[in-house]
Amino acid sequence: MAPHLNIVPSMFVLLLLFISASKVQSDAFDVVAKFGAKADGKTDLSKPFLDAWKEACASVTPSTVVIPKGTYLLSKVNLEGPCKAPIEINVQGTIQAPADPSAFKDPNWVRFYSVENFKMFGGGIFDGQGSIAYEKNTCENREFRSKLPVNIRFDFVTNALIQDITSKDSKLFHINVFACKNITLERLKIEAPDESPNTDGIHMGKSEGVNIIASDIKTGDDCISIGDGTKNMVIKEITCGPGHGISIGSLGKFQNEEPVEGIKISNCTITNTSNGARIKTWPGEHGGAVSEIHFEDITMNNVPSPILIDQQYCPWNK
Repeated sequence: MAPHLNIVPSMFVLLLLFISASKVQSDAFDVVAKFGAKADGKTDLSKPFLDAWKEACASVTPSTVVIPKGTYLLSKVNLEGPCKAPIEINVQGTIQAPADPSAFKDPNWVRFYSVENFKMFGGGIFDGQGSIAYEKNTCENREFRSKLPVNIRFDFVTNALIQDITSKDSKLFHINVFACKNITLERLKIEAPDESPNTDGIHMGKSEGVNIIASDIKTGDDCISIGDGTKNMVIKEITCGPGHGISIGSLGKFQNEEPVEGIKISNCTITNTSNGARIKTWPGEHGGAVSEIHFEDITMNNVPSPILIDQQYCPWNK
């Protein structure tokens, strides 16, 4: 149980960070009032959003980017740090991606990169409008799949709280967490049809201190998928289904993958999924390690494979 002892202090420090930051008057950067964004579902939000982010990120005092209620079209945005002070995004509206998958040339739609002391909240929706992509996303069409965007990416993000946000109909994964440290995702809603391919709810890799709490995930692939290099992670109070369950892996497909260790998954309900608690590894020559994995108090309803350790995972029948 030792690996879990590091998780609680990191969450405590994270909460103290935002409590202390809230005592300082933060500067508000409203994308509509200050940067000319239009909530008409037609005008691209990317420039007002990026301009607001850059000003807020440059602020030496805590700042908040505000996206008011309404519907916004967003072609793509890359929000980079480091920032000079803690930064928040208050998303109240619905942000929609272009419905046509050909609008994307790489797997990015909304991306946060190299940000520390960050919070996103507000009850808003990131709508990937993925229905056209679902029809074309087949095993034979891998080049098409390689360009499909993830709804929200967190890359190299440290000390973050993502709270009360909805990800809807992502064209590929809903949320991807890569090389992050001490990031908590709480009270999220993730929604996609059960026939939507490769729409993992939350995927992560090479990250430490990830906490996923009290979230509802309905999608067409893994509700949560845990990649190599994930350490000291807590998943609790999740409702999952439809989908493929909560999975560690797949692992072992590539050389030099980092170990997965210190994962605790508890008090979850999994309903109408193909799998429940799963570990999946490729039948190849690349070795790896998975250790200190705890599935506890998991309720499963109508799950054909409730517990599955699959060391012959081979989705493309090779």
